[in-house]
Amino acid sequence: MKRWCLLLWALSLGACAPRNERIHFVPSEEAAWFKFPHVLPEAGGQSLPGATALAIQLVMDDVLPRERTPAGSASPQEVCLFQRQSYDIEAAPGPEGVVWVRVSLSPGACTRGGPLPNDAGSFSYAVDVKQRRILAARWP
Repeated sequence: MKRWCLLLWALSLGACAPRNERIHFVPSEEAAWFKFPHVLPEAGGQSLPGATALAIQLVMDDVLPRERTPAGSASPQEVCLFQRQSYDIEAAPGPEGVVWVRVSLSPGACTRGGPLPNDAGSFSYAVDVKQRRILAARWP
């Protein structure tokens, strides 16, 4: 359990890490085969208001900054916990430009290496999207 708490503590230090916002694209030769559809498929599609998308981005940049990677000696479970796709997001509008965001470990994710505690990977945030800042955060 101490190891899990240490990992959660390390993940929560995201605000201390320098931000590198650069997104890398594949080389044009590698992407040449890819064609966009004329319209997006309806099945599985989701639409998010811009304020919600911004709140989620701010939260995920705090929880798992893009430039942070697990240590070379990390277990497969620890590597999984550093991947954004291992988490599900819930978001809801709050009062006066606040968006509530909850980040939870996806069911069945990161189970390689043994079960995780029931509250593993669950974080709640209050985000002021007008000022682009996190008002409060709650970890397990």
